[in-house]
Amino acid sequence: MTGTTGFQGRIIGTGLLAAVGVLVYGTVVNETIVGVDATVVMTWIFVATFAVLAIAHASVGRYDLSLGHGGAAVGWLLVLLGTTGLQVILGLVLLILSGSYIAIRTIRHGTAEDGAETGATQEPA
Repeated sequence: MTGTTGFQGRIIGTGLLAAVGVLVYGTVVNETIVGVDATVVMTWIFVATFAVLAIAHASVGRYDLSLGHGGAAVGWLLVLLGTTGLQVILGLVLLILSGSYIAIRTIRHGTAEDGAETGATQEPA
C-alpha cells in the first residue's frame, strides 16, 4: 500500500478540490453550472473520484479496497439516480457499509505494515 499511498492521495485531493471548487462556484457565482445544480455536479465528482480509486486499487492488486471504493461509487450513483426513496436509502446504506469496510481494511493493513516494520507479530483476528 505504501506505493499506492501517494497516488491515492492525489486522486482524493484532486476530487476533493474539484468538488469544493464547484460548491464554492455554485454558492458565490451561480447556482447552476451549464444548467445543472452545483451540488449535483459536486456529487458526480465524488462518484468519479471513488470510481477512479477503485480502478487504481484494482490495478495494483488491492481488490479489497477496490471493492470498497467501487461500492461507494455505486452508492453515490444510487443516491443521485434513485427514483424512489428505497433506491436512495439503499444507496446511503451502501455508502455506510463501503465506508466502514474501507476504514476497517485500511486500519488492519496499516497495523500489519507497522508490525512488519517493528518486527512485532500480530495475532490473527
